[in-house]
Amino acid sequence: MSNERKLEVVQSTPIPPIVTRFQSNLLTRREAAAYLGVTPETLAVWASTRRYPLRFVKIGRLAKYRKSDLDTFINSRTISCGYRSSENEIA
Repeated sequence: MSNERKLEVVQSTPIPPIVTRFQSNLLTRREAAAYLGVTPETLAVWASTRRYPLRFVKIGRLAKYRKSDLDTFINSRTISCGYRSSENEIA
């Protein structure tokens, strides 16, 4: 009598990774602030005072931001500094 067992290798199908949380296209105020390099409190002030035309979505009491709106805001705040070839002309 032998105690040896033969193990059969069974090919399994790969298990897809588990998504730990729902992935949304909307960023939280904290995520948006990190993207812009400001604090969440700064975004809250901008929203309440309407200091800048930064669009956001209200969901209940939460403010959510689309990345495309953040990129539009960044592009609208971009200032080009060119080389002056004469006093009134910017190259």
